[in-house]
Amino acid sequence: MRVFRRAIPLALACVTLLSAGAAAQGQKIGYIRSSAILDQAPGRAEAEAQFDKETSGYRDQIKRMSDSLDAMVAAFQKSQASMTATARDAKQKELQAKNTEFQRRSADLQQKAQQRQGELVQPILDRVKGAIEDVRVEGGYSFILNADEGSSIVAMDKNLDLTDRVLAKLRAGGGTAAKPATTPAPAGTPSGVVRPQNPPVI
Repeated sequence: MRVFRRAIPLALACVTLLSAGAAAQGQKIGYIRSSAILDQAPGRAEAEAQFDKETSGYRDQIKRMSDSLDAMVAAFQKSQASMTATARDAKQKELQAKNTEFQRRSADLQQKAQQRQGELVQPILDRVKGAIEDVRVEGGYSFILNADEGSSIVAMDKNLDLTDRVLAKLRAGGGTAAKPATTPAPAGTPSGVVRPQNPPVI
């Protein structure tokens, strides 16, 4: 659920606020473990499967393009010693043009995958935010903090953990949505051709 965990700090910003003076003012505070909520959110597994299914074609296209370019590069490296300077320059320009097209097409597919990822993830994040807000209002909490790893919270009373309550809310409401996946990138660099340094992740 990497994408959810990247998105959660901003997505829950309105309901997981931290105030230095809150405790001193006697305000009621609770906390959640967002990664546990997102891992168990209804519809997460179905959404992940849907995303993988829809983007598998993108990954296949990128692999085919990468394999084709790698084969052309290997053939060039094998024969370039016997080529004339003119033929070698022409082949390098052809490979560079192929590489440019590969990068353009990969970026296009990546953009499409990211757009679809957002469409699948957002409904789940919206339900999570709604469930947290419901728990906050019903429990009379002024603040609900995110106590996941990486937060500024170093110690909390376990009795203030509202994670299970939020999950119960989500399960009661049901729902469906999704999460992304990743693909390896092409490798191999021929003479005169620069391959992408940061390949697309779909």
